[in-house]
Amino acid sequence: MKLPSLLLSALFAFGSMAAAEPLKIGVVPGAYGDAVEVAAAEAKAQGFDVEPIEFSDWTTPNVALASGDIDLNFFQHVPFMTNAEKQGGYDLHAVAPGILANLGLYSLKHKSFDEIPDGGSVAIANDPVNQGRGLLLLQKAGLITLKDGVGFLGTVDDITANPRHLKFTEVEGPQLVRITGDVDLAQGYPHFIVAAGTFDPTSALLYSGIEDRQFAVNFVSREDNKDDPRIARFIALFQQSPAVKAQIHKSFASSDKLYILAWGAK
Repeated sequence: MKLPSLLLSALFAFGSMAAAEPLKIGVVPGAYGDAVEVAAAEAKAQGFDVEPIEFSDWTTPNVALASGDIDLNFFQHVPFMTNAEKQGGYDLHAVAPGILANLGLYSLKHKSFDEIPDGGSVAIANDPVNQGRGLLLLQKAGLITLKDGVGFLGTVDDITANPRHLKFTEVEGPQLVRITGDVDLAQGYPHFIVAAGTFDPTSALLYSGIEDRQFAVNFVSREDNKDDPRIARFIALFQQSPAVKAQIHKSFASSDKLYILAWGAK
């Protein structure tokens, strides 16, 4: 069946319009946003319009993605995404791995865990998954004991032993860097510390293991747009770009011990 020429013209125009739509990617400040900005600039030079949209928290990027305001986001690992899906009723899809950042325990008042006093203050992430990661690191440091089997979904309510009577303050993840100097110990993310420029991101008393690959930040789409060819094109550009890799290295204080490029890890 031969389509009328007017209909063919309309379909062609619609296709051209759709192709011209920018790929909107939600990011948070720091390493992830900076890497996407570099990739977006390279995409623009190739005639591919990519629009990074910055968010200041870890909730809104998924709300915006689920509502269709953005096409992709790049700030969360799969356990965080899975928890967000349960809480928000979203239908999301982890398209490809990006950067695995180490988690650290930082103190600007003490040089070792032995110096942390009885009743000392600890700042920790307030979202379920990242709080669990921080608590596991505190357990690794010998400061607390968690209920058996809670893993990275543990909360402060799952602490079964706290011999130093540590007092916990729960804070939005990106804001932890701002209060590190006010507490005895704080969970910290090196890329946020680099962005803030307030103290040395390589000075943590303890880091999570680099083998902890399940916490690599992924490019996340909705389930219904995971096969968008623009997404595949952007991710390929991102992962293959020397400029992006250079920016990631810079964002992590030029220190290989603070991150890994998860898409190339074995």
